[in-house]
Amino acid sequence: MITLSDITLMRGSLVLLEHATAALHDQHKIGIIGRNGCGKSSLFAAIRGELIPELGHIAVPRGLKISTVAQQTPALEEAALDYVIDGDKELRSLQQAREHALSAGDGNQIALLEDKLGLAGAWTIKARAESLLDGLGFSKEEMQYPVRKFSGGWRMRLNLAQALIAPSDLLLLDEPTNHLDLDTIMYLESYLKNYGGTLLCISHDRDFLDSFCSDILHFENQRLIIYRGNYSAYERLRAERIKSEKAARRKEEATLAHLQAFVDRFRYKATKAKQAQSMLKAIDRIKLTAVTQEESPFSFSFPTPERTVPVIATLEQVSAGYGQTKVLQQINLQLLAGDRIGLLGRNGQGKSTFIKTLAGLLPPLSGTVTLGKDIRIGYFAQQELEALNLGQSALAHLQQLDPKASERDLRTFLGSFAFSGDKALLPAGQLSGGEQARLALAMIAFQKPNLLLLDEPTNHLDLEMREALTVALASYPGALILVSHDRHLLEAIADKLWLIDDGKVAEFDGDLSDYKEYLSEKHRRFANSLKEKATHQQSPSLSVKAYKSKEDKRQMALFRASLRPLKLEIEKLEHKTQALQQRLAEIDAILTDSAIYQSKGSELENLMKERAQQSALLTQTEEEWLTRQDELEQKVKAQENAC
Repeated sequence: MITLSDITLMRGSLVLLEHATAALHDQHKIGIIGRNGCGKSSLFAAIRGELIPELGHIAVPRGLKISTVAQQTPALEEAALDYVIDGDKELRSLQQAREHALSAGDGNQIALLEDKLGLAGAWTIKARAESLLDGLGFSKEEMQYPVRKFSGGWRMRLNLAQALIAPSDLLLLDEPTNHLDLDTIMYLESYLKNYGGTLLCISHDRDFLDSFCSDILHFENQRLIIYRGNYSAYERLRAERIKSEKAARRKEEATLAHLQAFVDRFRYKATKAKQAQSMLKAIDRIKLTAVTQEESPFSFSFPTPERTVPVIATLEQVSAGYGQTKVLQQINLQLLAGDRIGLLGRNGQGKSTFIKTLAGLLPPLSGTVTLGKDIRIGYFAQQELEALNLGQSALAHLQQLDPKASERDLRTFLGSFAFSGDKALLPAGQLSGGEQARLALAMIAFQKPNLLLLDEPTNHLDLEMREALTVALASYPGALILVSHDRHLLEAIADKLWLIDDGKVAEFDGDLSDYKEYLSEKHRRFANSLKEKATHQQSPSLSVKAYKSKEDKRQMALFRASLRPLKLEIEKLEHKTQALQQRLAEIDAILTDSAIYQSKGSELENLMKERAQQSALLTQTEEEWLTRQDELEQKVKAQENAC
């Protein structure tokens, strides 16, 4: 268990956490949420020991294997598949040692290393890495490309694959979905569901957190609040907490008002002066319950378009792409007023190409794109943020769009996007990525489009801003086409789904649950084919030269066979230890809930008894494991000395 005891954490002069306390239980999958800039990534740095708290203490178990996603990827000539396998450093070290033993012709050492390699999963590592890369969107051919050939976003996927394949007790993921499409996110959440260690995941994707989290850790007013359950449970529990706090606050304020009225009435009457003074002291002792803020600072809408037409756009025999490269072909579609389309498909299949062609930013390679009369397009894409004038303020950007508008009206409009006061006058270059995205959305909304084309609009947006965008789009009366890896947004907004795959654009018959099953089936077929290959793959055969004689070879085989019962016993003890640790974690989680101490009956007593029994059994099992492990090492060492 990782414990944070009364910590104060700072970045420069900014206080991120103040006297914060939390317990992160083993094998729990914890989603970490909070507004941008609140200190989520800094908490990871503190857990890794890279950032020291100003006050308090972070206790991390000694010897804990921590896996995290590297932020930099060198432009290597190494193949992507090999780069991912490099993530298992222990395995690579064993492979290197085996190569040295082969070079030296040390048959005994080779045999021992092969045993260790087998336990480390050496004979399945290639199949596991290929399956992982397939799930993360790499084709079989791309797995052999050198790392340098991939763009920044795809290199981040390789780093993610490295972190996932590395054996670990604690996995730290900081916004892992930022560079992923919906297809890959659906695969990743399935992978994380089966992860056996402790998982801490920072994310602004509520459906992603819903799929695997056992707890939510919320950064709130420089404190850490843990909620049991996934994101949906967190929303419900937090709403109940806010309701309870408000009720307590109302009672306290009523009590204060009553006491104050008594004091005001009798303070200067001699017969009541003593009582009035007691009342004043009582007033001073009352501490009002701090009510958690539930209101989002964001509340905006897309204004109703001035006019629209029944047919927004018609595409006839359209081929789209770049130069001589066709990405999409034979598109025959019609977009009608009020259509709300969600685009599906892996990155690189042509979603952005389709939207750019519809927006007129890419001329069709063939065929025609016909827009209805007076169609005003609002186009949002990540590269559009680069078009912002970094030296101009949010207010100046809107003044350029409408020089006749009054500053008061523009400021009022910007205020709904949380650009109030001096914030509206800050140069865009001083805004964070999320704030720049908000400004781009504000500029689109200000122009009253009757067709919205949104390509990943939620990147860099925190949960509150994503919710505000969902509400705004839900009431938008125009047509829209949306590309997003945020399923909550897609499910709330899209009435139809179009799938872009293999150069075609067609309506997908089903919802997002059907699409997830469609993707899972594709990956299952790929993984099964890899398993079949791995089943038939034997451990690397040793050349006869590696052994001094056939007798040596026979003796080593007999020795390895003699170790098998002991290895099986050790493996059983490891499984038993994991099961006991899991049960203890479940009991501890129940005991952290204050409600258990208020319940009647013997539930608490039974839990405490069970915990003591499980803890004693765990200690006994661990001691047995240590004894058997020592026995195994002694046998191996004796064999090495004998040879």
